[in-house]
Amino acid sequence: MTASLNLDKNMIAAARARRLPVDLTDEQVQQFGAEIEALRKRIMDSLGEKDARYIRRMIKTQRYLEIGGRGLLFAGILPPAWLAGTAMLGVAKILENMEIGHNVIHGQWDWMRDPEIHSSKWEWDNVCPSDQWQHSHNYMHHKWTNVVGMDRDVGYGILRMSEKQPWHPAYLAQPVTNALLATFFQWGVALHDVEFERVRKGEKSFSEAWGQLKHIGKKVRKQVIKDYVLFPLLAGPFFLPVLAGNITANLIRNLWAYMIIFCGHFPDGVEDFLPEDIENEDKAHWYLRQLLGSANIEGGPLMHIMSGNLSHQMEHHLFPDMPSNRYAEAAKEVRAICQKYGLPYNSKPLHRQFGSVLAKVMRLSLPNRAPKQAMVSA
Repeated sequence: MTASLNLDKNMIAAARARRLPVDLTDEQVQQFGAEIEALRKRIMDSLGEKDARYIRRMIKTQRYLEIGGRGLLFAGILPPAWLAGTAMLGVAKILENMEIGHNVIHGQWDWMRDPEIHSSKWEWDNVCPSDQWQHSHNYMHHKWTNVVGMDRDVGYGILRMSEKQPWHPAYLAQPVTNALLATFFQWGVALHDVEFERVRKGEKSFSEAWGQLKHIGKKVRKQVIKDYVLFPLLAGPFFLPVLAGNITANLIRNLWAYMIIFCGHFPDGVEDFLPEDIENEDKAHWYLRQLLGSANIEGGPLMHIMSGNLSHQMEHHLFPDMPSNRYAEAAKEVRAICQKYGLPYNSKPLHRQFGSVLAKVMRLSLPNRAPKQAMVSA
């Protein structure tokens, strides 16, 4: 019996080795995973008041920016005030969605036991209800990262972002579809968990999808009234400038969020996987897949804050419940561990990552290139 069990383990290890796009033995993967887990534990055990002050300061800064931005928009008939107010409101929305909302809903600050900054209570400034986003993102995406057919973030149900996805002539319109997704990104996120394609195939009931849509509708009504009715009405004769400022601020947030998220998941060098690649996957191999299936964006402290620290996308996928202000610290050690095991550490400036994302969008709108046939001499 013991010999049979050892044989099974060896067969599983050999199968993993064939599927992994890296030259590591199963034993080395386990050692890699143990070092990553030890790093996580060391940082999580050190969380304290300094970290709590960070998130409270971010929330206060965001609220001051929003108040200032909306106040300036009330004087929006003057071009300098309109531009400044719109910019401040756009930055406030980016901070709320990315460095605050995304990370709070991930449970990164639940350890504080503050009911106002808790994943079960936070409702963000977005048309997507936080509980539906927690399912589609925290669970589906982070558990099955870049597994084609399981992680719905691979293409968001409308784009072809992997050569492993079958091609269809509809993807010829992908450059336009991609631009529309970027422009209306919060709406795409809101509808993401409804899974229209599964409803169409009969894999999900219409009643379940309808219940989700009604829940989304309540959130949409709240957001639309706030940004496009209430605040413009409060501006009185400046209704139209305030309305235009709110629309523009939401557009700024949508485009920025799209760019950061796509640069963390789809630039050159990021691996994708098939369901059979993750059979019998343990924690160490999950860590390895998270590393290979994401990419970082290089930049300074302001860049990291404005990206919600998703500029450290690899660290976020390795440690999704770690407070984002600690990712820069973790990144130094993750990079060193990667060097130790000869693993790639995909980190480039924003313009390079985004350029390669757009190139992939264009390339994958077309069928896969046929493999070149080897020349055989007579």
